[in-house]
Amino acid sequence: MVSLSVTLPIRRALVTGCAGFIGSHLTESLLGDGIEVLGVDCFNNNYGRADKLSNLAHAQAWPAFQFVPVDLATGDLRPLVDECDVVFHLAAEPGVRASWSDRFEFYVRNNVLATHHLLQAFLGAPARRLVFASSSSIYGQAEIFPTVETALPRPVSPYGVTKLTGEQLCQAYRENHGIEFAALRFFSVYGPRQRPDMAFRRFCEAALSDEEITIFGDGLQTRDFTYVADIVTALREAAVSHKPVGRIINIGGGSRVSLASAVDLLGGIHGAPLSVRYVERQKGDVRDTGADTTLAGELLAFSSNTTLADGLAAEYQWCLERRTLAAASPLWRAAVLH
Repeated sequence: MVSLSVTLPIRRALVTGCAGFIGSHLTESLLGDGIEVLGVDCFNNNYGRADKLSNLAHAQAWPAFQFVPVDLATGDLRPLVDECDVVFHLAAEPGVRASWSDRFEFYVRNNVLATHHLLQAFLGAPARRLVFASSSSIYGQAEIFPTVETALPRPVSPYGVTKLTGEQLCQAYRENHGIEFAALRFFSVYGPRQRPDMAFRRFCEAALSDEEITIFGDGLQTRDFTYVADIVTALREAAVSHKPVGRIINIGGGSRVSLASAVDLLGGIHGAPLSVRYVERQKGDVRDTGADTTLAGELLAFSSNTTLADGLAAEYQWCLERRTLAAASPLWRAAVLH
């Protein structure tokens, strides 16, 4: 991890999507450094409410944490923004594959309308900073690797379209209203608390259940996997440094790895080879991703210091611990694992 500023100019932070995968890790990191956190989440139904409540369990123990259940698309956000020095906007409708379905209206609502509504709340408080969580999905199937931020966005999924729209809204509000923002394009984030639909979470759960792993495609597709703690470091630095204001920045893990290689690595962690079934590639899945993080190094002093082996082992251990809790508590199992 890179070291952050000695004195963080943040007294109180607003974290949208605080009960989610990345949001809960960021919230705990801020609390751990004595920063008050106002957490917002509407517990939408993209995955289980009990899972998200479990994510919040540690934060809830901190007196400096305040949780507000609010819908960003309709709630009164101005008082929340006014109370905080920086807003980390992580709340979103996630997932490439589901964005093709009749859930698309939720993507428009939660990724576009909610972001617009939040930016409107900034109009009376231009001194606040917004750190916006974007996605490598905006690139689609890039033509050059590693991919730089100036590459032409060509999203190939409705999800990617909505995240690109969020970026453009931030830029429009900066140009017209002077809103401070920095947008970080995350590449394939993984680690403990990963969403149930994401690849490594599915792989770890299948391994622990001695079940077959399903890979969409031939397994040779590559991803730039980025560990969640490194993402948190980048988010926090984007909030305190003057350099990234108005910029869009790639945050990646530093190397492209095929899914098949990742499964082999997980088999070593698990202690036995894993059975894999290959099925048809899903619409919106790109063949390869790879981040050029030169700009992140220049503006955020960012580098990814977590190897895929260490990060995948941490996620596997987290999944194992969840199962141990489930075995000890049938009620916990019923609430969280189903």
